[in-house]
Amino acid sequence: MDEDGRVERFLRAKLRSAGEQVAQAQDAYRRAKYAAAVDLPTDDDGNARIVCRRYAEQRAIGVDAEGRPGCYEAGHPDCEGCFEDIRDGRIETWSP
Repeated sequence: MDEDGRVERFLRAKLRSAGEQVAQAQDAYRRAKYAAAVDLPTDDDGNARIVCRRYAEQRAIGVDAEGRPGCYEAGHPDCEGCFEDIRDGRIETWSP
């Protein structure tokens, strides 16, 4: 195996890793931006700190552009209520 092939593989691996890090940062930014728009406290990864109505537990979870938390299950009464509370700014939150 020649030196050029190893350098090329090394550079490809580093570029792929950098691309993945950029995608993760963009995703965290989008989550934090939406959570800030609906005035939700967030963690360092941009996840909203909400109290799950269904399981009555504190969660740090992503919220999509529609206001649905990542754990949302359509049709479940607690999840529907949580979704409405997020949109209306009434959701229970927590601090570390």
